[in-house]
Amino acid sequence: MDVLSLLEELDQMIEQSSSMPFSKKILIEKERAETIVKDIKNKLPDELKQAKWVKEERQRILSDAQKEANEIIKEAENKVISMIDEHEITKQAYEQRAEIIDSAEAYKKDLMDTAENYKKDLISATRAHADGILEDLEKLLKQELDTVKSNRKELK
Repeated sequence: MDVLSLLEELDQMIEQSSSMPFSKKILIEKERAETIVKDIKNKLPDELKQAKWVKEERQRILSDAQKEANEIIKEAENKVISMIDEHEITKQAYEQRAEIIDSAEAYKKDLMDTAENYKKDLISATRAHADGILEDLEKLLKQELDTVKSNRKELK
């Protein structure tokens, strides 16, 4: 029997015992009561040890659970910090990308403007050169024509 059963038996013994008239005292079987008390004393240390072990085991489990919870929280905090850092790095990368694109577009515009100006200058120079050649040709043709006219007059 365990301690609770023995205490229950002792309680029943007290309830079922005869009471003394005009008093709150009762009559119980001394030997049986002593045996129950002795059994309780013998069993109590084992149950106290078991209860103490259960209490310590409970405390150990709670402590382990708390440590694990703290580790999970710390891991989550580190992951959040890492994600924030990654977000910042990504944000900086996008900003840098935008700056590079803006710079490249400005460089492209400058190149296009320079190319357009070069093209205009080249066309202008080519026209001027062509005009010069045409003028020289006209002069040459005029001279040749004058020579041909002069030669025709002489031949007539």
